[in-house]
Amino acid sequence: MINATKKWIFLKISGAILIPLMIWFILNLISIYDEDYLNVINFFQNPLSKMLFGIFIINAYFFSALSISEVFEDYVTNDKIKSVANKLLYVSAVVIPLITIILISKL
Repeated sequence: MINATKKWIFLKISGAILIPLMIWFILNLISIYDEDYLNVINFFQNPLSKMLFGIFIINAYFFSALSISEVFEDYVTNDKIKSVANKLLYVSAVVIPLITIILISKL
């Protein structure tokens, strides 16, 4: 299987997984929006919320990295710039969710 096909399949699968996680997150965000700080912390201390939020963050960054890398492939003509941009994108798609999950897990 060629790389473009693999990227397309991963993009579709991660998008399909992202839909129910986004619905869950939006519904919970609405419920804790006007709450005080302690209730928000209590929400993120719930193990199920931590796990679902972690999966949501990882999947969202994976999906966005794949989508943005396609933009680089289509619109950046210089191969060196494209390579550096993709590498920085993938590093940030790993580091940012990792930091977020570590900080949420410390609550």
